[in-house]
Amino acid sequence: MDDNKLLPKLSRNLLEILSDEEYYDITIEVGNDPYVKIFRSHMVILYYRSPYLKRILSTNKKKNDGTLAHIKLPDILPEIFPIILRYIYGGRICLEEYDISDIIKILDAAKVLLNS
Repeated sequence: MDDNKLLPKLSRNLLEILSDEEYYDITIEVGNDPYVKIFRSHMVILYYRSPYLKRILSTNKKKNDGTLAHIKLPDILPEIFPIILRYIYGGRICLEEYDISDIIKILDAAKVLLNS
């Protein structure tokens, strides 16, 4: 299978993993009170796709007692984080789908996850 077909399929498969309700191993609390939302994710994907999350996860190892790892990202808006997660998993984002204020919020969140 050539790369032109493999990479889009891989991207779709990773997005399917994101939407899977069964095999997540971390919860992410995003935002500040009173507007906080909890997202489910997979540590291995977050670890390798974001330098910032890699640092957090390196110090917040999953316990072997079956409890989920949990991290807080108060500086990211809950309405923007699903967009960021889809990018982390799928590797693509279509900015034409968003207005300029959302794009600025997306870039702010990306800055946190890439450089912090």
